[in-house]
Amino acid sequence: MALVEITPQEYDVEIDIVYATDRNFTGAPIYKRPACYLHQDAAACLKKASIIARRQGVKFRLLDAFRPQEAQRALWNHTPNADFVANPDIGSPHGRGVAIDLTLLDENGKELDMGTGFDEMDIKSYHGADGLSHAAEANRLLLLGIMVSAGFEYYEHEWWHYQLPKARTRYPLFSDSSLSVPMMG
Repeated sequence: MALVEITPQEYDVEIDIVYATDRNFTGAPIYKRPACYLHQDAAACLKKASIIARRQGVKFRLLDAFRPQEAQRALWNHTPNADFVANPDIGSPHGRGVAIDLTLLDENGKELDMGTGFDEMDIKSYHGADGLSHAAEANRLLLLGIMVSAGFEYYEHEWWHYQLPKARTRYPLFSDSSLSVPMMG
């Protein structure tokens, strides 16, 4: 199977799958089971990124990774905003297992200031946004440098979202039934 499970031990990351909680923009859990999967190609890049992050004295907190097509449809139905939510008819890099949403933690496990929260649908979430504190801008640039160095590309509207290049043309979409233990229920 092209999707592999990401575990804290193997990848040296913290995992907090926000869409399995009510702490997401819908206010309700989307996934019934919090799980973190990536395509094997993206998993290899994440492992490299985690090593680079550790050299910089930081660690990742993963907020979302593979997102079943059923979940993408639920998010789109709630908020059909193409700047922040991919239309499920086109498909998301998350639905291909090659996108990851993440933030940085300091050596004490505290999230670094990124200027906005995860999934904050605002122009201040854009890469290069004006009006951020010096610390927030520096933290975003650190995350950007780590992820790009490891083989990911960024999405200009979301400081937290990284994906493999040519995601929509090189990788197929997966549904919840692709998993041996479904996330959706």
